[in-house]
Amino acid sequence: MRVVYFGTPDFAVPSLRALVGEGFEVVGVVTRPDKPTGRHRSHATPSAVKVAALADDLPVLQPERPSEPDFLAQIEALAPDLSIIAAYGHILPQQLLDVPKRGSVNVHASLLPALRGAAPIQRAILAGLTETGITIMQMDAGMDSGPILHQVATPIAEDETGGELSERLAELGAEALIEALTLMDEAGLEPRPQDQAKATFAPKIKREEERLDWSCQAVAVARKIRAFDPRPGAWTTGRGKELKLFGARAVELQGEAGAVLRVDDELVIACGTGAVSVTEVQPAGRARMQVRAFVNGRGVAAGDRLA
Repeated sequence: MRVVYFGTPDFAVPSLRALVGEGFEVVGVVTRPDKPTGRHRSHATPSAVKVAALADDLPVLQPERPSEPDFLAQIEALAPDLSIIAAYGHILPQQLLDVPKRGSVNVHASLLPALRGAAPIQRAILAGLTETGITIMQMDAGMDSGPILHQVATPIAEDETGGELSERLAELGAEALIEALTLMDEAGLEPRPQDQAKATFAPKIKREEERLDWSCQAVAVARKIRAFDPRPGAWTTGRGKELKLFGARAVELQGEAGAVLRVDDELVIACGTGAVSVTEVQPAGRARMQVRAFVNGRGVAAGDRLA
């Protein structure tokens, strides 16, 4: 089966590697353009999928937009049997989805129709869900609205971070993808339409959502810190400077919302109800560090207020 693969971040790498390992003929890998980085944005950093593709000597395409006519012509020239999409980063036009003979398949990190959109992993933790999973679905021109081919569920651990859950779902997605493709070949899969009335959405995380609101309940604050760990990082301000927090759990202490109640190996901050304890921080412009190192550097003290 000739496959064109669309993907960009770390999440998409295991599925690509699984396709190569199972002997699929990956005739092209489509990913986002290299990202300018560095102080003067003078360096270009390739996506995780590009790095993986080049390691396996796979051809890479990096259109600015997948709707470009020249890019469509390139895909048509590859004559794929199937397109597979995993966290590519663009909604693909129907004309592009229709190029492969056997259509286009998506690896999505939720149990659709729940959590359609760009941030299903972080949103699942933010919502306090105890279960999520992988959906293999047929692509249509909508946002994660196509018929379901295969689903695999997994529990969300009480202390699991967004990064940890993403890694698990990436591996689970690779397994579910190969299972689905095998079933398509051997026994056939009957696509199951999604129940549109049960759809929920997981839009991209916005900058203002990353800021912590200390008037909220401690369990909600701790969930946000875990959901955004390691990226983009939930943040607050202390002594007039931005501070990202990691390693959070809710504790049964009380105080004025935002007040630093204790500093030692953990930083304990009062919330609207209860408090959160964090084990790591990242001051603006510096590396992530243990709370003890931050305290020893006089970055924070008991009695300070975070906002």
